[in-house]
Amino acid sequence: MCASYGLDPRFTDTELLAAADEAVLEGLRGWAQENARETVRPTGKNLRNLNPIVVQPETSPTLESVSGPVWESAWWGFLIGGEPSKFPSINTRSERLQDRPGGLKTRALVPATSWYEMKKPERVWHEFLVDDGALFGMAAVTQRGRTADGESFTCYSIVMRPAPPHLAGIHDRMPLLIPASLSEDWLTAEPTKEIIDEALLAAMTLDERVQAVPRTDDKGADRLF
Repeated sequence: MCASYGLDPRFTDTELLAAADEAVLEGLRGWAQENARETVRPTGKNLRNLNPIVVQPETSPTLESVSGPVWESAWWGFLIGGEPSKFPSINTRSERLQDRPGGLKTRALVPATSWYEMKKPERVWHEFLVDDGALFGMAAVTQRGRTADGESFTCYSIVMRPAPPHLAGIHDRMPLLIPASLSEDWLTAEPTKEIIDEALLAAMTLDERVQAVPRTDDKGADRLF
């Protein structure tokens, strides 16, 4: 599972969108700077750690043109009945979406420059990077939710897939990374099995660019949670 990830404003590339939107990128840099490069953690019942996601805004059939992707603050994990769901919801298995593509009705990209997993039984945290800190997008499914006080949020769940062989020895799952060339389709395509199958195939083109770095210093587990 992915229980923590990072967004460093010093990201070196723009792998997020096929047509990089500078307004989106600058918004992400600004958010990351305000967040002081702290690790992103799930939003809890008593916390509102709202994190940036990239979505395709809804448009009216009467509009002459369709606006491009935008970023918004969102709640990591689903809200059910006014509180975080009783079932694990910060991650969704890709296999589940293949079997039940209705879960793909609304989707997002989660911008990140790293994610973290613990290697067991050694209990050593590893930081996963694309290249040397490039920006990338993790696939997510979304739905609307409300807190107990009635405030409405977009909620998101990061899609997880089996890890490739060179990473599986550290953790058997990894986020589904969406190449920039597929970003528009991921955000706009019909919610069918075809789009998740296409995303899984496209993600394999990034596999060899992913590296895992052990974190044994003070930026390890104690800083993650």
